[in-house]
Amino acid sequence: EHNMKIVSVSTKIKVIGLLLISSIFIVIGVTLLLNQKNVTDALIINIAGKQRMLSQQMTKNIFYLYQNKNETFLELDKAQDQFKYGLDVLSKGDELLNIPSAPTKELAMQLSKVKVIWQTFETNIQEFKHSLVGNDLSTLQRNFIYIKKTNNELLEEVDRVVTLYSRYIEEKNDFIKKFQYSAFGFMFFFALYSLIQLKQIEEHAREFMNKYKQISTNEIDTLEPISIENSEQEFVEMANDVNCFINKVNNVMDYSKSALEQSEIASKKLESLTCEFGDIIDELENKGEVLSNIDKSEDIAIETSENLLRTTKQLNELKSQLDQLLVNCKNT
Repeated sequence: EHNMKIVSVSTKIKVIGLLLISSIFIVIGVTLLLNQKNVTDALIINIAGKQRMLSQQMTKNIFYLYQNKNETFLELDKAQDQFKYGLDVLSKGDELLNIPSAPTKELAMQLSKVKVIWQTFETNIQEFKHSLVGNDLSTLQRNFIYIKKTNNELLEEVDRVVTLYSRYIEEKNDFIKKFQYSAFGFMFFFALYSLIQLKQIEEHAREFMNKYKQISTNEIDTLEPISIENSEQEFVEMANDVNCFINKVNNVMDYSKSALEQSEIASKKLESLTCEFGDIIDELENKGEVLSNIDKSEDIAIETSENLLRTTKQLNELKSQLDQLLVNCKNT
């Protein structure tokens, strides 16, 4: 009769439990992932920002060396190595630090642009050091002018890298916030759905309890079947079994009542008929002869009346037994 597929209580509870456990694990997993991503993003921004500082540090060191003709390149070499390492990490990533390669095409192109400028910038730094050691003043001056001029360009491009990374992280954080709001919304509606489903199961169980109480009190002559629509499989099966029993009991009780009423009517009619026969016999002249002829009919009528009375008594006993059977079923 129902086109809708009936879901069992156990299946519904399993689905609710599975969704709840899955939601909890997803929230935990996303939280751990976000914490790891925040640590990585902070490290990337730190490296990108340090690139800007290193470019200025190298230029200042070159200014100092040029003015003082000092041949100690320890700080300059250290700044060079750190800048090269940071640029390589930002471009290709680092598995040890869990840093991915450039996440967007725009960042990859910008880092490539910085690499091109850096290659020429680094070449001039190396020539500057060789000229300073060899006391080649013309070459030293040319390298110094180029580094001084190119420094601003390198700084601007490195700033652009920092800006792009900051924008990328902000967009990612916005996406994470939207995901969190969506997850909280799903959890809220799922909790509401769970409460509704559990409330529905509770109401169906209460319907059966009320019906059993109604049967046990025996306050009505005819039991009403249980009506459950769009319920769980267990409740539908229980309702069908109980309704089958109720219909059978109601049918037997109706039949016993009808038979009892019919027997009472027949008994009354027979008594009326006997009285009429008595009145007619009293009016007849040859009453003795007539009485002798109908004695047998009167005996048969009396016997029939007695049989009807016995039948009525048996039907009453049947009804009492059915009522007792119903009480026993209710108690069970």
